[in-house]
Amino acid sequence: MEILTLAGNDIVAAVSPGEIMDTVEEAMVVYEQGGVYMPPRMHLTYGNNDMLLLMPCFTSKGFGTKLVTVFPENSKYNAPVTNGVVLLNRAETGEPIALLNGFVLTALRTAAVGSVSIRHLAPDNVTKLGLVGAGVQGYYQALFAAQTRPLKELYLFSRSVHKLGGFMEKLADALPGVRLHQAPSPEALLEAADIVITATTSNEPVLPNEPSLYRGKHFVGIGSFRPQMREFPAALFKEVDRVFVDTEHALEETGDLITPLAEGWLERSRIQTLGHYLLSRQEKSNSSGDYDQAKIKSMTTFFKSVGMALFDLMVGQLIYEKAVEKGLGQTIRL
Repeated sequence: MEILTLAGNDIVAAVSPGEIMDTVEEAMVVYEQGGVYMPPRMHLTYGNNDMLLLMPCFTSKGFGTKLVTVFPENSKYNAPVTNGVVLLNRAETGEPIALLNGFVLTALRTAAVGSVSIRHLAPDNVTKLGLVGAGVQGYYQALFAAQTRPLKELYLFSRSVHKLGGFMEKLADALPGVRLHQAPSPEALLEAADIVITATTSNEPVLPNEPSLYRGKHFVGIGSFRPQMREFPAALFKEVDRVFVDTEHALEETGDLITPLAEGWLERSRIQTLGHYLLSRQEKSNSSGDYDQAKIKSMTTFFKSVGMALFDLMVGQLIYEKAVEKGLGQTIRL
């Protein structure tokens, strides 16, 4: 048995951000069409840590399993919050064909998920991005966002002030045409930005509870993945026109939806999957009413992602195919 192993640098060399975003977008439509068997992910939690997230996924083109650990306090040890591997299997025989670095794959596909929402929901000409969170995911969210809109200004805020210096230096190298600013407060960040991305592990809202600061912007929530976690206050839901999610499971997994629904800040009827929106636009001969993209882009919108195994599977398959074409990775015999 031979398995291709792909390290983080192999993954980055194999595919471009645009290719990953296209594949994520395709995955959202596949999910909406029901072309996937995706059992509920199994959680094994001890204390504040997810000791194991087991995420299998099956489509007609193959299947795979992601094995993940999530340790929210890992910043204390200068270690990534999320670690793991993704195993890909051949559809016809079940043979394992590839083992991928799950940390890098997760970072890239999650950034692509957020940026697909920017691609379809944010005004085309926006130039100012606000980012809350100076971790690995914040870095990749900014990188991918810059592929979707002509960014000129990037405003950063983090409660971990000691991390911002190195974080900004790394971003400055990756985005040479974008001016970086350390926002003195979340309020200042909201006032300046057209698009706001939150990528934290906070249990309390990281943005102020002032409705007027939210009008006419697009928000991307990446960090909240548990019922007790929240990044957004009630004020957002007083102003938001449309709420989009990557999967229906988000309504049960994140406090950024559970709490607003329970408190009556948000009606279930105002929530739809981004895949439903994309598929409906494809199927409509004209883009009127609910699917008028110009109208949607002029609204206050919120996209909340909790992730799903289908993203890992389809992006993993893309990476595997491109890596084989380019001769990347190492083959091991078991």
